[in-house]
Amino acid sequence: MSAPDFAVPIDQRYFEDYVVGSTYEYGTVAVDEAEVVAFGRTYDPQPFHVDSVAAAQGPFGGLIASGWHTAALMMRLFVDHYLSSVASMSSPGIDELRWLKPVRPGDTLRIRVTVIEARRSRSKPDRGIVRTLIEVLNQRSEIVSSMNAMNLLRCRPTG
Repeated sequence: MSAPDFAVPIDQRYFEDYVVGSTYEYGTVAVDEAEVVAFGRTYDPQPFHVDSVAAAQGPFGGLIASGWHTAALMMRLFVDHYLSSVASMSSPGIDELRWLKPVRPGDTLRIRVTVIEARRSRSKPDRGIVRTLIEVLNQRSEIVSSMNAMNLLRCRPTG
């Protein structure tokens, strides 16, 4: 089931609003060459992330973003559009992080999120855990990265 967006805005979204099977798309964010190089220099200084001349001779035939940079761009879209700004309580982690295709300067990314599980906590009934498949797509609708995220969310207050 693909929906244009949630029935409630992000600042009114609680655990109950994350319906299993719902899919949403959000974006976009441009991949900037200067940011690719700066991120690479700071966090992942491999030649194909920081040196366009060396990258041209490397395994990808040009400069590519670090997978961690791609994950950071995804996270910005995830927080801005999907994750409740009033009910998010943290994340115990992600599973199955995959970098499937290179992300290059000039690419434009968006995310497709699918709620794959939503279960209320038995020990702490004021919250639940939501598992989300997050796919990062480029301007050609190719999936460049995917992961399964877990988020703890407060339930809607009663009364």
